[in-house]
Amino acid sequence: MVLITCKAPVNIAVIKYWGKRDERLILPLNDSVSATLSTDQMCAMTTIYSSADLIKDRIWLNGREESFENPRLLACLNEIRKKAAEKAKKNGVVDGEDKSKWKIHVCSENNFPTAAGLASSAAGYACFVYCLAKVLDVNCEISSLARLGSGSACRSIFGGFVRWHRGVKEDGSDSLAEQIVPASHWPTLRILILVVSDHKKKVASTSGMKRSVETSELLKYRVSTVVPLRTEKIIKAIQKKDFNEFAEITMKDSNQFHSVCLDTYPPAVYMNDVSYSIVDFVHSYNKFKGNTLLAYTFDAGPNACLFLEEENLTEVIEHIKQTFPPAKDEENFIRGFSLSKKKAVDKDATLPTFSVHERGLLKYIMITKLGEAPTVVSEPTLHLLDENGLPKNNINQNNN
Repeated sequence: MVLITCKAPVNIAVIKYWGKRDERLILPLNDSVSATLSTDQMCAMTTIYSSADLIKDRIWLNGREESFENPRLLACLNEIRKKAAEKAKKNGVVDGEDKSKWKIHVCSENNFPTAAGLASSAAGYACFVYCLAKVLDVNCEISSLARLGSGSACRSIFGGFVRWHRGVKEDGSDSLAEQIVPASHWPTLRILILVVSDHKKKVASTSGMKRSVETSELLKYRVSTVVPLRTEKIIKAIQKKDFNEFAEITMKDSNQFHSVCLDTYPPAVYMNDVSYSIVDFVHSYNKFKGNTLLAYTFDAGPNACLFLEEENLTEVIEHIKQTFPPAKDEENFIRGFSLSKKKAVDKDATLPTFSVHERGLLKYIMITKLGEAPTVVSEPTLHLLDENGLPKNNINQNNN
């Protein structure tokens, strides 16, 4: 019997991936660049139990048992089992001890909203592939295997800033991720997740990008002309820790990505009125400061991701709270890292006149930073499955 638990990070793209050149292998039309977030605030956690005594593969996601007949899930599972079988054959392992033939039970949970445009599938598949590779003792390049589950999952295999190469080979063997810089390269960079909605989005990313590939003329121009240049520029900005250049490219790429979604027919609409109010707030704040100190990006959903330096964090949070006041004065509105009381803001002296919105438009704000690659969780009490391979927390399921 083998029981291993791992956790994997969320990643937020600053150069967006949108559109595939191969649907089955999940090969992108263009390169993309992302920031890996700290697992201290947002992560996927997966426990895998494997035994020669299990009769079938089973999976529980966020407390509910799901079918294992998901093509993408099976693609990841089959590829890693294939590599494990090759290793077992090479080492002369007998059938009863060949772990590649053992069935598995999987339990996975996200500590953040699923399917709400916060890269939940990326973290989930990265965690599954990383954990399964540990269970089957497979040592290989796994970002391309995570890609088979969710394209952007390949970027969650690494920490810091990551580049996903589109590749040119038809078999996808060169479409993989690599680290640009580790999280330690830019220790003062902070990231705010502004949660506008934690509901499942109306247009799934998979169907939205497929529709864009089929109908958007802007996407063709973006892939051929814009992204290659932006990718090289933002990598240089990251390496130099040039926040001004990084911020401008990040915001422009987010804007163009959502323009592609609107250029899609019928349009795939992900941002809402609150999202656009956040965009206005960021530009108003930068104008007030006389410099680009804050940047936004939006994935396929209404929730905002803001980048800034640590020295501006307390002030920006205060401005956000004034502009988008919480439904009620509750401590849970600000989550993640604690704000330094030594850098308190003199509200009367520093607050500019921003448009104040009605209460409750933002559900909460998560403060985080750059994070590391997936890891194995060593504490046994954190396993999501018990010694029989069944979920410790059961919700409306039959575990017989």
